[in-house]
Amino acid sequence: MMDWALRSARTADIEAIADLRATVLRPDLERLGRFDPHRARQRLRDSFSAAHTSVIETAGAFAGCVALRPAADGRWLEHFYLAPRCQGRGIGSAVLGHLLELTDAEGTTVRLDVLRGSAARRLYERHGFTVEDEDPIDVFMVRPPGGLRASADAWGAR
Repeated sequence: MMDWALRSARTADIEAIADLRATVLRPDLERLGRFDPHRARQRLRDSFSAAHTSVIETAGAFAGCVALRPAADGRWLEHFYLAPRCQGRGIGSAVLGHLLELTDAEGTTVRLDVLRGSAARRLYERHGFTVEDEDPIDVFMVRPPGGLRASADAWGAR
């Protein structure tokens, strides 16, 4: 696995993140008949919050981003994108694991949505997320504090 680090996002990062979002989501959005390059970038610009976003770096260079936004019932994991050159190297799993350790320590539930058919869903499932709801485009997932362990405890499994 490549070494990685998180740093706080800055307003100046918005265009690099918007471009990455359009690149990473393009195959899934095309498959769903929903890809529009302008809209893919604009949706990020419209919801970007530097205060809740971290930039992922490898070797000191931009490699991706992730946002963990506070919500009334926990946190929302959003805008989790890795540059194609960094995918499949364990970075996404390591970053997600790190963030979930923090939310577990807070006792916080985490929610997210992922595009139907996206390979990212398997990553989230491995980290204890389960399907909460679905629509024709998105799958909404939730993870209680403790993830897989908490889900097993709720069902009486040990």
